[in-house]
Amino acid sequence: MFSLKPASFKRWFITGLLIWIPLVITGWVLYLIISVMDHSLLLLPQAIQPIYLLGFHIPGVGTVLTFTGILLTGLLATNLIGQRLVRTWEQFLARIPVVNSLYNAVKQVSDTILSPDGNAFRKALLVQYPRPGSWTIAFLTGKPGGDVIRHLDGNYLSLYVPTTPNPTSGFFLMMKAEEVVELEMSVDEALKYIVSMGVVPPGGKSAGAHSPSLPSSGTL
Repeated sequence: MFSLKPASFKRWFITGLLIWIPLVITGWVLYLIISVMDHSLLLLPQAIQPIYLLGFHIPGVGTVLTFTGILLTGLLATNLIGQRLVRTWEQFLARIPVVNSLYNAVKQVSDTILSPDGNAFRKALLVQYPRPGSWTIAFLTGKPGGDVIRHLDGNYLSLYVPTTPNPTSGFFLMMKAEEVVELEMSVDEALKYIVSMGVVPPGGKSAGAHSPSLPSSGTL
């Protein structure tokens, strides 16, 4: 028997929201991604675009085309001829003042984050921020370099502290290695924890910490 008390209606409504909100947001994000990728169809000659061949638009065709183009680009860039073409293209861009600065900055960031051999975003850390006694999750991005390292006394780490619920914005910090705690959780688990504002705890192996002092050498 269903109870018709006001508290029951409230519980049913909240339960319904908890089911529909993730589904709607997930569908909305996927729709935006597919819609943006479908714009790659505009690169094709009009005569072979699906909407002109079939008379109607097929969602996702541009997404397939985009992924295919990325894979073919990666395949081409891994051989000798492709590497020469990439170098020639980068030399051409280096001659354009504003484009050169922007391209190099974006390339350095993408190479650091996406490189299989890099350490960027490979570890989740616990740090005291924005004040002592207040803790938050950060990600290891490397170690300070250049002229910066000459002004830092001790072993420092470069960290990215994301904001919540949008982890794409955040703060870049340089902290002493002994002041951060390495967490026993994956980067994906840490991101979910941040996006949920702490509502969804890390799954699987319980999050814990090693010694408060990170080693000065090794994986970090």
